[in-house]
Amino acid sequence: MYTHVLIATDGSELAQKGLDHGLSLAKGIGAKVTVMNVTEPAPIFASAGMYGPVATAEDIVSYQRAGEEYGAKVLTAAKAEADRLGVNADTVHVEEMWAAEAINQIAQDKGCDLIVMASHGRRGLGRLILGSQTVDVLTNSKVPVLVVR
Repeated sequence: MYTHVLIATDGSELAQKGLDHGLSLAKGIGAKVTVMNVTEPAPIFASAGMYGPVATAEDIVSYQRAGEEYGAKVLTAAKAEADRLGVNADTVHVEEMWAAEAINQIAQDKGCDLIVMASHGRRGLGRLILGSQTVDVLTNSKVPVLVVR
């Protein structure tokens, strides 16, 4: 059925539920796994100079370095869990992309036939204010998406 599962994680407690579910599913069906983490572009606001501090080049480099370190930590833990379960897993850290875009791109690039990710399940105003990476992935994915709550 599925031979290559992409599991997206941001290292949060909620994302851990998606990781656990995805790894269990992959183990049960004998699928390969790619676990991914994304560091989104540095948050730079056009009006920052008028209302607050302006990000310097050092701030951006520091943000990128922190993203790399955090991503490595999250992916190392995910790989260890996959190894413990006997699941064949690779890891990928993507920088400077929005999460939904990166998830769909990696799924395509790696030939994944299922995406597993967690979602808060927010609706209404909460979704509008916070956005929803899950909805963006669902809207643009060319492969099935399993959403874990």
